[in-house]
Amino acid sequence: MTKYTKGHARSGIKAKLPRIECFPNQYKKYEINISNPEFTAICPKTHLPDFGTIGIRYMPDKLCLELKSLKFYLLAYRNLGIFNENAVNRILDDAVRACRPKWMEVRGEFNPRGGIKIEVLTRYPKR
Repeated sequence: MTKYTKGHARSGIKAKLPRIECFPNQYKKYEINISNPEFTAICPKTHLPDFGTIGIRYMPDKLCLELKSLKFYLLAYRNLGIFNENAVNRILDDAVRACRPKWMEVRGEFNPRGGIKIEVLTRYPKR
């Protein structure tokens, strides 16, 4: 069996993905909860697909994430070799960079593969 390499671990982290667009926020102190139950990416080692749900929960400041561009951004992972842990952290980094929220969390709940289920949660600001 091939060992995991640094290349596997870094796969997809720097890949070019579609830009997440935003629009001006009109209100204060409320939360937005977004769910994408059809997220897919490719395991960089086995090249098998991973399926799961990505949840994005945040409190906007001056900008809100625009959903159509977010959809195309998330669809771009479909052919990207990236570990689930890295995908969730990359989604957080890119979404925070796009809209600069007061706070945000991204949760990935991935379907079991080989009898093992993984859930990944990351937050901004980091605690």
